[in-house]
Amino acid sequence: MLESYFSGLKEVLSRLPRREIAELVHLLAEARERGSCVYVFGNGGSATTAGHFACDLGKGTVSSGRPRFRVVTLHELATFSAYANDCGYETVFAEPLRSLAQPGDVAIGISASGNSENVLLAMEVARELGLVTVGITGYQGGRLKDLVDLAIVVPSQDMQHIEDAHLAILHAVSRALLEGDA
Repeated sequence: MLESYFSGLKEVLSRLPRREIAELVHLLAEARERGSCVYVFGNGGSATTAGHFACDLGKGTVSSGRPRFRVVTLHELATFSAYANDCGYETVFAEPLRSLAQPGDVAIGISASGNSENVLLAMEVARELGLVTVGITGYQGGRLKDLVDLAIVVPSQDMQHIEDAHLAILHAVSRALLEGDA
């Protein structure tokens, strides 16, 4: 069983959309240079991946001679639960974006299915506000792939492989930004 899992993951990783991943590196390098803020969000496992990526961008890409990333996750518990309780769970990412985001900022939504209502609404709001939008998803991309400027779709039907690949993609992006491969 273990060997089957790892061989399946290896096969998924071999089919990742390299061009789109490279485009994300370039997009984030430009955002860093112009001082734009990057907002990252998702649900469940994708929320932890978003938090991990925000840490990697905010701390793990610090190097002399380059600006630091301005990065925010939209998972702060008090704000998140207040919007969920008072306005509905679908608003938990969209409403903070309305308060914080500026045109030219970057919104990165992570949703394995590509159909999480709160991620979709946040992307609609991000587009209204003039943000650059990125969706990181799996399966066939869901509705998210059609709402964003850049869609990175992990070609798999296995939730765990998709989540593993999301983290691998974002680690590769962070490493490229640290090493100046943008």
